[in-house]
Amino acid sequence: MAEVITMPRLSDTMTEGKVAKWHKKVGDKVKEGDILAEIETDKAVQDFESEIEGTLLYVGVEEGSAAAVDSVLAIIGNEGEDISGLTGGAAAPAAATEEKKSEEQPKAETAAPAAAEVPAGVEIITMPRLSDTMTEGKVAKWHKNVGDTVKEGDLLAEIETDKAVQDFESEFNGVLLKQGVEEGGAAPVDSVLAIIGPAGTDVSAVGAPKAAGQSTEKPAEQKTTEAKPEEKAAPAANSSSSDRVAISPLAKKMAQDKGVDISSVQGSGENGRIVKKDIENYQPAVKQAASAPAASAAPVAVSFVQGEDTETPNSQVRNIIAKRLSESKFTAPHYYLMVEINMDKAIEARKEINSLPDTKISFNDMIIKATAIALRKHPQVNSSWAGDKIIHRGNINIGVAVAIPDGLVVPVLKNTDQMTYTQISAAVKDMASRAKSKGLKANEMEGSTFSISNLGMFGIETFTSIINQPNSAILSVGAIIEKPIVKDGQIVVGNTMKLSLACDHRVVDGATGAQFLQTLRTYLESPLTLLL
Repeated sequence: MAEVITMPRLSDTMTEGKVAKWHKKVGDKVKEGDILAEIETDKAVQDFESEIEGTLLYVGVEEGSAAAVDSVLAIIGNEGEDISGLTGGAAAPAAATEEKKSEEQPKAETAAPAAAEVPAGVEIITMPRLSDTMTEGKVAKWHKNVGDTVKEGDLLAEIETDKAVQDFESEFNGVLLKQGVEEGGAAPVDSVLAIIGPAGTDVSAVGAPKAAGQSTEKPAEQKTTEAKPEEKAAPAANSSSSDRVAISPLAKKMAQDKGVDISSVQGSGENGRIVKKDIENYQPAVKQAASAPAASAAPVAVSFVQGEDTETPNSQVRNIIAKRLSESKFTAPHYYLMVEINMDKAIEARKEINSLPDTKISFNDMIIKATAIALRKHPQVNSSWAGDKIIHRGNINIGVAVAIPDGLVVPVLKNTDQMTYTQISAAVKDMASRAKSKGLKANEMEGSTFSISNLGMFGIETFTSIINQPNSAILSVGAIIEKPIVKDGQIVVGNTMKLSLACDHRVVDGATGAQFLQTLRTYLESPLTLLL
C-alpha cells in the first residue's frame, strides 16, 4: 500500500522546507535508509532519508521549490499502484501540464482577434513607466487635442509620475484620434493613453492594452525610410549652424543623464529636431574626427557604459533570516548599552595561554568564555520573553554568529560556562567551517540563550545587532584598537575594545544590562578573575 511522505519539521522554528535536490526520480526503487532528497530549512541543508521501501510514485515538491511543513513531499508504494486518491488527481504532473497548455492555447487564440481589431496604420500609445517605482500616471496637461495633427517628437502631454512632471513625446505621425485619459485624470501604467492614426479612422472598438505592444513597432518600410541619411542631411546641417540645437525636453534630459553631446547627435524629427529615440540609439562616431579635422576643437563627448541590473533569487535561509530579524526588530523593544574595555591584560593572558603546547585561542574565545561566566552571575540576561511569562534558562548556551554566502547562521555552544578555552576554540572553528559548507545539523543551531556577533576581524570598531530571538540580548564585539589612553594620570598607549549590548526591554532592564556589562568588563580587563 502506498505511503504518503510529508515535508518534515527539521528544526523547532521551521515552517516550510525547500527541496534543494532530489536524489530519486519518479519510478526509481527506494530502500529504507536511501537519501530521498536534500531539504533546506531555515537553518541548514539536511539529507532526508526514506523510512520505507518501494517505488517513488509521486513527487509533491519540485526541485528548488518550497512547501509547508506536513504538506505532501512524496508518495512511495508498489510499482503501477493507483495513487490518484492520495494526490487528489495530481499523480501525473506531466498530464496536468499538458492540460494547462491546452487551456492556454485557446486563450492565445482569443487574444489574436484583439490585435486584429486595430485598424491599419493606427498606433495605440500606453501610459509609460517614467520611473522605476511608478505604477500609475496622471495627465497634468494635454498639448494635443483630438483631431490635431501629431508629428514624431511633438509633445503629446505632460505626465505627472510619483516623482515629477515629465514631457511625453509622440513617436508616431498621424492624427490624435482618441485621448484615453482626461486631463487631470490618472491611469495605471500600460493602460491606453492615446490613439494615433489616419484622419477619420474609427477607433471606437479599440482599447485593448495588449495590442499596444504589437502595434508600437513601426512597419519595416517606415524604418528603412527613416534610415536614409540623405533625407536628414540638410536639416542636420541647418541645426548645427545655429547656436541653439533643436531638441525636445525629454531628449535633452536623457542626453544629460547619459553624458551625450547633443551637438554630435543627428536629429530624426521634424526639421532635424532631436527626439527621444535619437538619444536611445546614439553611438559615438569614432571616425568623425578623421573625416572632419575642423571639428577637432569641439569638446569631446563623454560616453558612459551603462550598468545592467541583475537578480538573485532568495534562498530559503535568506528568506527565513529576513523574517526572523524583522519579527525581532519590530516586536522586541531594543535598547543598547555600550562600554569600552582596556584589553592590555587580556592580550598578555592570551600570549601566555598560546605559549602552551598545542594551544591556540583567539580573543573571541576569551570573550565567549567571559560572557558565559558573566551570564551565570546575571541569570536575568539569560532569559526569554514568552508572552505572559519570562522563562529563565537553566543552561547557558551561547550562539556565535557566523557569516555564510546565504546570510547568517548561529551555531550554538551548549553549556558554554562549563567549557574550557581550548574546547570553545575547537568547537567554534569546527562549527564555523561546517556552517560555510552547509554541514551543520539542525540541533546544533537550536537552544541558544544568548548570542555574540563579532565584526572586530573586519576592523569595525563599534556596531549594534538585532536580537536573535528567543534570546533577550546579543553582544556586539568590535576591533581591538591601539590608541592613547589615560592610565594613573598619564597618557600612555593602550589597547581598547568596544562592546555593545542590545537588550529586550521586556526582559532585561537597563540597570540589569549595565550590571552584566560591568561584570563582563571586569573579567576581560582582569582575566585572572575568571578563575575565582
